[in-house]
Amino acid sequence: MKYHDLETQSQEKREARQWKAIRKLLEKAAKHSEEFRARLERAGLSLGDLNSLSAYSSLPPLRKKELISLQSEHGLSWLLTCKPGELRRIYQSPGPIFDPEGAESDYWGWAEGFFAAGFRPGDLVQMTFSYHLTPAGLMLEEPLREIGCAVIPAGPGNTDVQVDLMRRLPVTGFVGMASYLKVIGEKARGLGLDLRKDLGIRKAFVAAERLPESLRAEVEEMFDCTVRQGYGTADVGCIAYECETPRGMHLSSRAYVEICDPETGLPLPVGETGEVVVTPFTRDYPLLRLATGDLSSLIEAPCPCGRTSLRLDGIKGRADDTAKVKGQFIYPAQAAQVAAKFPQIAAWQIVITNPGGMDRIAVRLALTGEIDAGAFQTAFQATLKLKPEVVCLGAAEIAQDAKRLVDERTF
Repeated sequence: MKYHDLETQSQEKREARQWKAIRKLLEKAAKHSEEFRARLERAGLSLGDLNSLSAYSSLPPLRKKELISLQSEHGLSWLLTCKPGELRRIYQSPGPIFDPEGAESDYWGWAEGFFAAGFRPGDLVQMTFSYHLTPAGLMLEEPLREIGCAVIPAGPGNTDVQVDLMRRLPVTGFVGMASYLKVIGEKARGLGLDLRKDLGIRKAFVAAERLPESLRAEVEEMFDCTVRQGYGTADVGCIAYECETPRGMHLSSRAYVEICDPETGLPLPVGETGEVVVTPFTRDYPLLRLATGDLSSLIEAPCPCGRTSLRLDGIKGRADDTAKVKGQFIYPAQAAQVAAKFPQIAAWQIVITNPGGMDRIAVRLALTGEIDAGAFQTAFQATLKLKPEVVCLGAAEIAQDAKRLVDERTF
């Protein structure tokens, strides 16, 4: 059962539709987007050079990490094709990056993914993503309302309250991070509840962190539910999603997705690993060929569900020097700003691990004197939105040229 006919289009019809949408975006961006015009000029291109889907790939990608400096230097309006007051909402993600939301229905494109994950009219869904300033909560609530679900805007944390809501209300669906659903399940068990009998969770849509198969299997067994994941960013919304047969993530019909060489920005053959480059078909904030920094490859083999789109073969790492932890990107440049406030720090290194499938972040500090580890932890959390473990070391225990961000996670 599909949300709409676009999911089963032939490759020829899909590419024709994609090019039609991109052509309209290019025309509008050429008239109104200062960022797009500047990118064309730097590349020595004209709008007429981008006259087909293949020619479009000659446009240099816009890198996600560039958005911080572009918005800071030029202002948000430099990237828009409308006035800021004509948008529906403006969010802010850590970085900080402004994330505009235009006026289109299901602007972020997640309804298709939720439907594929089994959400239907009449479901009562507990939303555990944040509603404050960042886009996740509202971004993922509105498509559920499009489908016909009711939503409990629980937000993150307050695990005792989360359990109580699930116990007292006929909650059938969960949206959030899989690791947090596991925490909720463990809390409920600790309170003496039978997760399969006392709670009604039968479907979960998870995002914002990688989903190891071990964690998926554990949560599904705990609740007797299905766990399906979506992949997207706060800038563009939905990029891909799992169906009832989770063998890769179907590319969303509301965007054009390429797998590209991280160095050249040019598309790679199907099956090769490269950077995910995405163009959402959104008119007010035309992120044309946004390079996400995530690495993946495409699966061409038919899916048993009947959808005809190519699929992403999971997220295999990062193409740049950032990493995503618990839904937040870690930027070493931000960590450097925090470290600079503490003169006792001679060198530092962020180490990310995932014991038992749960992301953990530690900051190793090479010190020339005593430091208030709690004050550093607080300053780090205030800037990077994550609370790290702080490991204090001698001044010579981290080399000055050591890699600042070490991702030791295994999946």
